[in-house]
Amino acid sequence: MSCPNLDWKAYVLGESPTAERAALDSHLAACAACREEVARLGAVMAALGALPQEEPPRRLAFVSDKIFEPGFWSRFWNSAPRVAFASAAMLAAAILVHAFTRPAPVAPAPGAAQISEARIEAEVARRLEALLEEKLRQAEERQARRTAQLVTAAAARIERRYQAQLLAVEENLNVLRKRWGVLYTASAELGGAR
Repeated sequence: MSCPNLDWKAYVLGESPTAERAALDSHLAACAACREEVARLGAVMAALGALPQEEPPRRLAFVSDKIFEPGFWSRFWNSAPRVAFASAAMLAAAILVHAFTRPAPVAPAPGAAQISEARIEAEVARRLEALLEEKLRQAEERQARRTAQLVTAAAARIERRYQAQLLAVEENLNVLRKRWGVLYTASAELGGAR
């Protein structure tokens, strides 16, 4: 059967006028090819409805925006002679300040140096181990929180996919039931005609 060009997309989206909708409904009742087309469009709509909605970017930048112009510090640090001069001046100033503020060397007692070095090393090792344990604990907590977030997000994605697939299967089952009903009716009519 050759169907005229009917707007099934507007029909599935519910945008067709009510007067035209009645004509489309009567055509659907008679045409299996159009029913199949409407079923396919419904499945596509269900699949699109299951996709997560994403927010568009809040601001789009254009090439002429002032954002892309380099600032004072960018121009300064991109100039090698300026950076070299600034580095040399800072190094000279640090050497002069160190020369004038350096304390006079004090010779420690021979036994005191060994005792204080051992005590310092022990204290540094103790503090370093405590710091490492704290950082390791913090890293494990962060990793556990991140893992929990990822598992929750994955479970939500799986649930959405499952719901979309369940809806698609349900729609396909409805289409198959309708086809079965048509075939059953046709076979009953053929069987009763004999």
